[in-house]
Order: sequence, then C-alpha cells, then structure tokens
Amino acid sequence: MSDKKLVVVTGGAGFIGSHLCRRLVEEGYRVISLDNYFTGSKDNHVPGVEYREGHTKNISEMIPEHLDIIYHLGEYARVAKSLEEPALVWDLNVEGTLAVLEFWRAHKCKLVYSGSSTKAVGARADGVVGRDLAPYTWAKAAMSDLVNNYARWYGLSYAIVYFYNVYGPGERALDGYGTVIESFHQKYLKREPLQVRSPGTQRRAFTHVEDTINGILLAGQQGEGDGYGISSTDDYSLLEVAHMFGGEMTMLPATSTTREQSVIDSEKISVFGWKQTKTLAEYIQAIIKK
Repeated sequence: MSDKKLVVVTGGAGFIGSHLCRRLVEEGYRVISLDNYFTGSKDNHVPGVEYREGHTKNISEMIPEHLDIIYHLGEYARVAKSLEEPALVWDLNVEGTLAVLEFWRAHKCKLVYSGSSTKAVGARADGVVGRDLAPYTWAKAAMSDLVNNYARWYGLSYAIVYFYNVYGPGERALDGYGTVIESFHQKYLKREPLQVRSPGTQRRAFTHVEDTINGILLAGQQGEGDGYGISSTDDYSLLEVAHMFGGEMTMLPATSTTREQSVIDSEKISVFGWKQTKTLAEYIQAIIKK
C-alpha cells in the first residue's frame, strides 16, 4: 500500500485543475481527478493522475477511498453565461457542492474550496452587489457561506481560496465559457478585432495560473478558514489589456453583469510566503514576440 497522501481534485481536467494536478503529482501526492468534462478536456490529462469521470453529486460512489485533502474546483465558473442557464448552475454548484460537503463531513479530511472573488465586490450604481450579479455569483457566495458553516457545525478543517481572473497556458477561449485573456489571444493570432465589452474601463486583477496554484497549495498545507485571496498586485482595464495586444478593437454592449472594479486582496495568503511572480504584461509580450 502506498504511503503517499491521497488527494482528490474535482474539476481536475479543467484549466486550473489540470495545473493543480500536475503540481500535486510533482510534489509526491497520489492524485485522483473527478470531472464531468463539462468544460474540462482529456487533452488536459496529466501523467500520474487517476481520472474518474462523473458528477460531483456522485462523489461518494466515485471515491470510496479515505482522503487527506479535497481540492474542490469542479463547479460552473462563468458570470454572464450563467444568466442563460441557472438550472445548470444549481445542479453543478449547489447540488454538486452539497454532495462534496457531505463527503467531506463523512471522511473528516481537509477541504480546500475555490470561492469567487465576486463575493467581495461592492454595490454598483444601481445598488447590486457582486454576489447578486448572476446565478453563478449567488451560488458561489452561498456555497462559501455553507462551507464556513459546515466547518463550524461539524468541526472540520478547511480553507477557502479566491481566484482573480486567472490566465496562462491551457485557458479556454471563444465560446460562452472562455476567458478574457485567451479570447484576446486567439483573436490576436487570427488577426481579428479584439472584442471588448463596453465600457472597457472595468478593471481586473489578472493572475497567472502558476501564481494561483502556488497559493492553492499553501492554503492546502497551512491555511485554515476563509479569506485566502490569490491576486496579482497590479490591475488593468479591459481597454488597457486590448492595447497591450495591439490591433483593431470592436466594442460590444455592456451586460447586466458588468462591474467596474475587482477587489485585490492577497494579504492572508501572503503570510505563508506567497507572492506574485508573473505579470500579465510579460505574458502578453511573450505572445507578441513569437
């Protein structure tokens, strides 16, 4: 029997999940990925990881082993798109996550949950706060609250991490679930106009996936409780990012989920020695120089 620590990564075939799986294997863990391949891809599989295909609602049947840590990243993860499919958000982010929490309660291992930084976004001019922008933001905020309560109710170990516009190799682009940076990247490669959502002045703290993974691992090893934001220290407007790529731009209408500011907060994770090592400007320059 292996003496390696056993971890499960839900969403392990996704963008962030696959990078996390790779690092965990490199650090000597036994890693099981549970993914329904809604946005994940078998192209993201990492040697040394055991892949199990299924819904998180069925985690108890899919993962009979006793675990050391669950990294729960396997949820629906788009703001504007979630307005079109609230029932899917409920299925993946409420029913699925509740099953993960019940699994956590039964196994009494540690849980690292990926919350959404939109929870901390203050009110817009119309009074709508970040957690109420869309079904996705509401569900993520509600599940973060539930994780905190489960830990208190049942005496469980956990850490909640918050991501900030993660970019890097392996991003998804050009469909309803694509990321801004990779969408710009693909448009740039095709010499097509970059599509910027109006007004373009909305600012985001774009954080490289490797820096994000460093923070997740630190939270898994040393973190306890809520509030572990993993954010770059610099932020850019969407227009500034588009100008970094260069070329033509097309302005798209604003959506009902458009928000001007993001919230930058990495103070709590920095106590463990985390720091930003990569910048968006360097990443885009490397793309342009190819």
